[in-house]
Amino acid sequence: MSRISLPGDRVVERPAGTTAAQIFAELVAETAGGPAPAGAPAWKKAVAAKVNGEVVDVSRPIGGDATLEPVLPGSPEALEVLRHTSAHVLAQAVARHFGLDQVEFAIGPVIEEGFFYDFDLPRQLVPEDLPKIEELMEAIRRENLPIVRIEAKDREDALAIVRADRAKSKFKQELISSFPEGETVSFYRQGEFTDLCRGPHLPSTGRLASFKIMSIAGAYWRGDSKREQLQRIYATAFFERDELKAYVKRLEEAEKRDHRKVGVQLDLFRILPEAPGFPLWMPNGTIVFNELITEMRRKLRRRDYVEARTPHIMNADLWKRSGHWAHYRQNMYVTQIEERDFAVKPMNCPGAALVFSQGLRSYRDLPFRLAEFGLCHRYEESGALSGMTRVRSFVQDDAHVFCTLDQVQLEIRGILDLIHEVYGELGMTEIEMFLATRPADRTGTDAMWDQAEGSLEQALRSGGYQFKLNPGDGAFYGPKIDFKIKDAIGRGHQTATCQLDFSLPEKFDLEYTGEDGTRKRPVVIHRAIYGSIERFFAILIEHFAGAFPLWLAPEQAIIVPVSEERHAGAAAAALKVLRDADIRASVDWSNEKLGKKIRNASIRKVPYVLVIGDREAETSEVAVRLRDGTDLGALPVADVAAALRAEAASRSLTPGLRKNP
Repeated sequence: MSRISLPGDRVVERPAGTTAAQIFAELVAETAGGPAPAGAPAWKKAVAAKVNGEVVDVSRPIGGDATLEPVLPGSPEALEVLRHTSAHVLAQAVARHFGLDQVEFAIGPVIEEGFFYDFDLPRQLVPEDLPKIEELMEAIRRENLPIVRIEAKDREDALAIVRADRAKSKFKQELISSFPEGETVSFYRQGEFTDLCRGPHLPSTGRLASFKIMSIAGAYWRGDSKREQLQRIYATAFFERDELKAYVKRLEEAEKRDHRKVGVQLDLFRILPEAPGFPLWMPNGTIVFNELITEMRRKLRRRDYVEARTPHIMNADLWKRSGHWAHYRQNMYVTQIEERDFAVKPMNCPGAALVFSQGLRSYRDLPFRLAEFGLCHRYEESGALSGMTRVRSFVQDDAHVFCTLDQVQLEIRGILDLIHEVYGELGMTEIEMFLATRPADRTGTDAMWDQAEGSLEQALRSGGYQFKLNPGDGAFYGPKIDFKIKDAIGRGHQTATCQLDFSLPEKFDLEYTGEDGTRKRPVVIHRAIYGSIERFFAILIEHFAGAFPLWLAPEQAIIVPVSEERHAGAAAAALKVLRDADIRASVDWSNEKLGKKIRNASIRKVPYVLVIGDREAETSEVAVRLRDGTDLGALPVADVAAALRAEAASRSLTPGLRKNP
């Protein structure tokens, strides 16, 4: 007999080999016709089971004593099981659409917002295929096919299963052959379709809920451009239809906010065939770029950072010393000068080490906080490029803090506070933090890692920050804290990072003179807050849908004279008042009618539209309209200029002007 510990401190004894489904059914029967025990979940809704903390199929036998709890809709684990099963249903539908023997199946993993499946198909998919495949998925759902797990005896048995199951199986055979000897190889069967998979899955296809095919794309087998080119179908699934509707609506909103589209509409940047992957910053975008850097510099000065600029091109000896030549050369642009190898820098760290190494440093100089807005270049395959989010040249808002181990915790705390301040000003208050700890392949002693991880953890806890552990995901030279922010429509973006580095000081023989007069090795904290400014700029465009807060807006106010003839003098005078207050303003001198001028300003996302008619010209006022159409009435030009200057200085996300009472 096995002792099964259930939620609510209940323990039941069942014969070894009893399944979670059997236990859940008994519990459902117990509660039929009466209230469930206090704290008991709705057992019959379980889509999978958690046995000793591991998510498994409800049909898996439980061996020995164990803890058991249901995996219920609404949990992240349940959503992953649902989408995993949906990927198999998608593959089965594609098999029915083209014929089982006409399809070569690759992989179908769950991803952040859904799943995909890669296929080698007899012809190119077209948009008209997708609704037909979706209808077949719905038919499979209605058939309520039981999903059965099959475990092969060994790799040879697994290979025999796939060869017997279908004519085309080269990708599955390759996967099986790559599995370590002795690893359990499992399959899942639903009706006529069987697929290689670790699981777990729903009990039957009838448990599928709402799903939708989203798009098609190309993909290479195993991500290798030298291998077979496949066709990928992206899809998603939810337990509730309302969740799917909300997701589709969010995608539609994301499409409107797409930085590639908005960036052109607002004349912020271009990616041109003459320079693929190398952004062309237009004047409007350059204003935003400069404002971001100016604001960061202001914050860094208050925190005793100094700034340096390091060469864009340095010789190969430096990159060999740093390790990049051996491990990162494929991502670097290499050139020759006077028959010697040089490289365009892909990152700023070696340059920062050179700055620190110039001259003798004392413990009194530490912490030495060195910032650089460094232009970096990295080789990216053309297929990986995407607007401003994946480019070949970018500016990184790097900083390297050289300090003692004893100073690490306080420095990390200061960086965490700065990161939250920067994101908070931009309305990004939902921030997830992940503490990535020592990987198996690492440098340094266990004692050093204990101290470094402890310093990061203590900095997080002392600041009252919630965080998740990411075991084994640290860099080989030290642990790190990674940050993920949510934008205005709830999408997550990996942004800032903060890393401890034991390796760089060793490689560059960095030293300082300690209080006792001996030479000591510093520790380096790498940190980036914006990260790539190009990528962060793309995030901001989509976060604000192009309607930047006043301090970031390329054009902060536009003056619209009703009549160029009668109001030109008043418009020019108002423009001077605004520009004297350091407001980015212009006058719309076009021949368009007033309504068209106001609409044009709205399309350009200008925060304030200042209309001047006969009355305003006489009283030195402007009729103020916000970009959302709100009419604030007539206000003195000088008051408007002062209010806009104060709003920009405060970094406010909301208009500072209010309707004249």
